[in-house]
Amino acid sequence: MADKSSSFKILSDNRQAGHNYFLMDRYEAGMVLTGTEVKAAKDGKIQLKDAYGAVVRNEAWLLNAHISQYSHGNRENHPPVRDRKLLLHRREIDKLLGETREKGLALIPTKIYLKGGRIKCELAVAKGKKLHDKRETERTKTAEAEARAEMRRRA
Repeated sequence: MADKSSSFKILSDNRQAGHNYFLMDRYEAGMVLTGTEVKAAKDGKIQLKDAYGAVVRNEAWLLNAHISQYSHGNRENHPPVRDRKLLLHRREIDKLLGETREKGLALIPTKIYLKGGRIKCELAVAKGKKLHDKRETERTKTAEAEARAEMRRRA
């Protein structure tokens, strides 16, 4: 029988996060969702483009994440954009609160995935990139890709 903890399916990925931020520490958080949100999320109807995390009154929250309404949901359907509570250990929340307050860092959701039958959110502590940082990153990626292509060509 397959091990439940090894199942891992990405439901939504925030590709813009790596482009717009320097991603540092990453945390795995559970999410408090309603029934129709779970079904819509399992269908992959999640968008994390403008989403961010925050610690409010010693609780972690996922803000501005868009989970589309479930197609077969009736009047009990959920609102697409609402604040969703994240489940983290107390010491993790305290650490995130300290980093975001003192150092001016942001909490950015990088992906939402299914792990062992539960929907999890990967949060990254991030520092915003300036325009010159983005250009430098792009230059580095291009140089590395060219070097790899040259090595393949010579081999």
